[in-house]
Amino acid sequence: MDEARSRRPGALEVACAAHVTLYLIGVSWAFGGNADWVRTPLSIFGSLGPLLTLCLIASRRRFEPGFARCLTWSAPVCALGAVVLISCLTPGFRRLGSGPSAVLEPLGVAWWKPSAAIPANALRSLWLFLGIYFSAFNITLALTSRRMIRLVLAASVSNALALSVFGTVQKLTGSTGIFFGAFKSPQDYFFASFVYDNHWGAFIVLATAACVGLVLRYVSGSRGEGFLRGPSLSGVVVTAIIGVSVPLSGARACTLLVGVVVLVAMAQGTPSIARSLQASGVPRIYSRIGILAMAALLGWGGWSVAGDVIRTRAEKSKSQIADIIAQRGLGTRATLYRDTLRMGSERPAFGWGMGSFPTVFGLFNSQRPGIDRIPVVYHDAHSDWLQSYAEIGLVGTLLMACAVLMPSRELLKQRMTPLPAFLLLGCALVAAYALLEFPFGNVAVVLAWWLCFFCAVKYLRLSRARG
Repeated sequence: MDEARSRRPGALEVACAAHVTLYLIGVSWAFGGNADWVRTPLSIFGSLGPLLTLCLIASRRRFEPGFARCLTWSAPVCALGAVVLISCLTPGFRRLGSGPSAVLEPLGVAWWKPSAAIPANALRSLWLFLGIYFSAFNITLALTSRRMIRLVLAASVSNALALSVFGTVQKLTGSTGIFFGAFKSPQDYFFASFVYDNHWGAFIVLATAACVGLVLRYVSGSRGEGFLRGPSLSGVVVTAIIGVSVPLSGARACTLLVGVVVLVAMAQGTPSIARSLQASGVPRIYSRIGILAMAALLGWGGWSVAGDVIRTRAEKSKSQIADIIAQRGLGTRATLYRDTLRMGSERPAFGWGMGSFPTVFGLFNSQRPGIDRIPVVYHDAHSDWLQSYAEIGLVGTLLMACAVLMPSRELLKQRMTPLPAFLLLGCALVAAYALLEFPFGNVAVVLAWWLCFFCAVKYLRLSRARG
């Protein structure tokens, strides 16, 4: 008997699934969480995540096999939270004066001692992060069927589709601001409700990976309805729509990442799709020809929509590559990375405090104003890995790594299937992208990443339990 029909989901399971889904939808439409005024409402709603975790611990579910083991996976994040709270007891700066003219003066704090540049900022950053993490982590504690996981992922992909259509219409109509000009964007290459095209691109890399995983799951798990009559064909169309939004947004690196997901999907899924086409009545000799024709049609459609943007961004890429060759280096980006490393090296153990980069980096910024005398200011390090080292140090960064590695041990115990495999592929691509950019500077990307990761881990765990 199918797992979904063997039992009805409990109230806590439905609550956890609904909460994380609504949270992702709300964050993604609220400028991806990158507007200061939406952070507090998002943090308040995210606080339901830890509260639901406590409800799960207090319920009879804690006696179920494997619950305690899953709960231990959150230990590194709890330890990180404790470190951040301890760091708030030792401010790294003090404010001189009041109002707009106030000046922040660094205080002498030992390099080995946890401290926070501005404790209030650290607490706000921790509040938001814990809400995001536990909202997604509840997937491992509460969800008891693979069908429920697929519903969460399907809702997330549907949200990405709605955003993609909205953003495409907004782009093609020449809108000069977000929500058809209602809000001015600080970035020229905004898309849909996202302020920054690279954040949109990372968000869609994860959504595309989830969509492809669902398509291949239903292709291989079809009950005789075939490719043309089942949900797989509509899934391919959805993949094409959300995928083409990335080059249309102007996100160059993420366009390549989406291409990687699609190429891997074609390599892994072509045999299954061919068999499914045959089940739909397509002669065997024409099944692979049909797949190639479908890919060509989708590629042509994507170029028709995003071709002009792709050409423009390609020319800019050529110009930047020429500059790199002429300078024999990455120019200002290399200087930014070097200065961030210097910032971290001042306090390598615990860093300068969570959320401290915008406040502290000015002390290490070696880039001087140009002829226009406009100061060079950075809010992010353009490398999430380096920024993590600078903000929470080696200890905090290792705790974050443990938060990923501990659940990842489950991946070694079960044969990988298409859905979790592509979820993890999307997570790995975004994590690698974070070496050279700051996708995790976007709240929606952080939540989507943890959601995909825990969905993959839980799906494999349930698959093993089901045999």
